[in-house]
Amino acid sequence: MTIEPLLKALSDAIHGEGPAVQIAPDGSFELIPQTELGLPAGSETEIAAVVLTSGSTGTPKRTLLSVEALAASSVGTAMALRGEGQWLLALPLNYVAGLQVLVRSLFAGTRPWAMDLSGGFTPEAFTEAALELTDKMRFTSLVPTQLSRLLTNPSAETLTVLRRFNAILLGGGPINPVLLEAARGAGLNVVTTYGMSETCGGCVYDGVPLDGVQLAIRDGQVVLGGEVVAAGYLGNAELTATSFFEEEHDGETVRFYATGDLGELDSEGRLRVLGRADDVIITGGLKVSPAAVIDGLHKVQGVREAFVAPVPSEEWGQQVAAMVVASCSLPELLAGAGAILEPHLVPKTVVFVSELPLLANGKPDRTAILAALAGAAQSA
Repeated sequence: MTIEPLLKALSDAIHGEGPAVQIAPDGSFELIPQTELGLPAGSETEIAAVVLTSGSTGTPKRTLLSVEALAASSVGTAMALRGEGQWLLALPLNYVAGLQVLVRSLFAGTRPWAMDLSGGFTPEAFTEAALELTDKMRFTSLVPTQLSRLLTNPSAETLTVLRRFNAILLGGGPINPVLLEAARGAGLNVVTTYGMSETCGGCVYDGVPLDGVQLAIRDGQVVLGGEVVAAGYLGNAELTATSFFEEEHDGETVRFYATGDLGELDSEGRLRVLGRADDVIITGGLKVSPAAVIDGLHKVQGVREAFVAPVPSEEWGQQVAAMVVASCSLPELLAGAGAILEPHLVPKTVVFVSELPLLANGKPDRTAILAALAGAAQSA
């Protein structure tokens, strides 16, 4: 993949010498003049990139990321990872995690290397690309499904290149603790991340916010603030007004984003994300958090990946359904889940698959999964 023209356009935008960059799913890009971004008259904000949200929780939105926000994100990442280095691009460029690989490289003054994704993500293609890295400091960013595939019967060469990374950022969805333990046990420095397009990607590493990022739980929901927060959505002033807000803190105006995710802080003050506020399943009058069910299923022996969602039920209103990638049988799965979860949390509908349907950015394809679960529940 040739990324030099895109790197040049991004560099110009970051240095205030060119228009904002919007990347298409095929890797091509268009340049959008600042005057067409809908910023308030007289605004001094310089937008460097327009990024599509993943669409995994609704209609994709075009997020405006300023030069200042991307700079703050890159500096915070470098501080958290204790250095700058060469990045391997293993994610689509049109989403924020892929874009950030290029942006961090530009701020670090290093040359990123893009793996060939034309045949999809494979351990062989990843390993081949990782062997091209030349810097002593090496980083990459992956989603859980990618890491799972890399660690399923890995070759010695794949393990070797994985161990050479100073850090592997892992985010984009629920992470199976068994996968995380296996990765770290194999000598990989995996750093879990939480964030979204509206925060320039991951801004909470291993449950701790990056330097300059403010994290709060308000009414049970995660709120993130600081310079990493986006300027808003292109062409959607109403949604911008409902999703972003500003507050005075220590004499300074801080911009915040209401994530819509449920969360809590553990005894050490680390963030634990509990799922989307609008994903709560109400079955028989009881509220069920899909994240809690996924966490339980991940503890069942043989379960590699799981996605939990509601399906309609005439008797209960909704019932819990799950799509899983697992080597265990249905009775083994239900018995294992029943030993861990309360009865109303155990899935009533289970669909086994060899791989979860994914969006282009590696996140589960919620629409496709919901359709499959609803079909299975109806035919049961």
